[in-house]
Amino acid sequence: MGMNRILILITVSILFITGCVNKEGTDEQKAGNKAASELEGYWEGTIDVPDQPLNINIEFNKEEEWSGTISIPIQNVDRFSLSEIDVNGGKVSFQMPVPGQSIRFDGTMGEDELNGTFNQAGQSFPFSLKKSDEIKEETGKGDFLSIETSTGTLYGELLLPEGKESAPVALIIPGSGPTDRNGNSQSSPGKNDSLKLLAEGLAAQGIASLRYDKRGAGKNAEAVVDEKEMRFDIFIDDAKNWLELLESDKRFTDIAVIGHSQGSLVGMMAAGPETTEAFISISGAGRPIDQVLEEQLEQSLSEDLLSESRALLENLRSGKEVSEVSEPLMGLFAPDVQPFLRSWMAYDPSEQLQELNVPTLLINGGHDLQVPVEDAKLMNEASANNSETLIIEDMNHVLKQAPENREENLSTYTDPDLPLAEGLVEGIIDFLAKNDFN
Repeated sequence: MGMNRILILITVSILFITGCVNKEGTDEQKAGNKAASELEGYWEGTIDVPDQPLNINIEFNKEEEWSGTISIPIQNVDRFSLSEIDVNGGKVSFQMPVPGQSIRFDGTMGEDELNGTFNQAGQSFPFSLKKSDEIKEETGKGDFLSIETSTGTLYGELLLPEGKESAPVALIIPGSGPTDRNGNSQSSPGKNDSLKLLAEGLAAQGIASLRYDKRGAGKNAEAVVDEKEMRFDIFIDDAKNWLELLESDKRFTDIAVIGHSQGSLVGMMAAGPETTEAFISISGAGRPIDQVLEEQLEQSLSEDLLSESRALLENLRSGKEVSEVSEPLMGLFAPDVQPFLRSWMAYDPSEQLQELNVPTLLINGGHDLQVPVEDAKLMNEASANNSETLIIEDMNHVLKQAPENREENLSTYTDPDLPLAEGLVEGIIDFLAKNDFN
């Protein structure tokens, strides 16, 4: 289960890029003016991280003030806004103002080149950019809706069935970590496009969908909440706000909530008879997250780290937070993240589902490496509203047909060309039709 602690070697939804400016000297001012005129435009290049160079695209624009965006395709970072762009004497610096990180690019202009040093967490790597005449087409040019929150605007992509003025609609909620609306996580390289494919499959069957990036990802990269202040209820409130927007939109008839992984718990707590005609959980845990985490960590940690993680979880269960955490566990158990974990652990999905009085379908894959089919069965047994289960035997956690072998299974996580597992969309459509969803 990923957390919104973003490190560029692992994921890049949070960036700080700063530098210093030398404003002395007439020659340097002239050089700076020349550099400023040459900076505007589109740049392509890499950060030379060992064994895994990161391709980056940056676009600079100058009106009254500088503006710009950065994209890192392998990390699913798309046009993240830059600020504090400074150009002087051939030196260029810029930043993205997101709390909790200090990440720097300091560069020097050459002829159609911008080279320099990238610094983060005491590590430095060279970067190089070349000017390009071609402005790449912006991704994500779909039909977007938005909601206002106390920490900024959130955007969601609407996909309508072709040729329909009104339709039923599904709110698709992504899983844990910095996951975008297409189902791709910035905590792992490559794309699977699972939720995008799901939306397209629903549209082909006459069902509209709204899917949105998690805070810290995609178009919602800047609507982050400081780690110390982040709580699970913020995700629930976001989903409720999206449901209220869909409920008020006259284009839509019935509304379904489809939650994937962590989004299952978010969805079942946001949904209700007043806004929702159906709820669908895909690969959702049926137990509190601390139990799921402990089971997952048993498969990947050494005995020493596993023992420490168990002690950390026990402290969190009892309401205590731990200030000293081993470096390999910081990504999951950093002190600033622990309040969020405690807020997530407070909810038992099986208990929450009992309070949801709408038709419910619980879907799991037989080859899911993260959430076993027993979780769907556990929720079904606990449900008080006659929920149904659908087990797709060869489906994995990213909704693709996959073998049981772990390495081969994980290889599907980065293949967007693979279709969804057979039976997933069909099972959803059959369930909705049976419950008069129209």
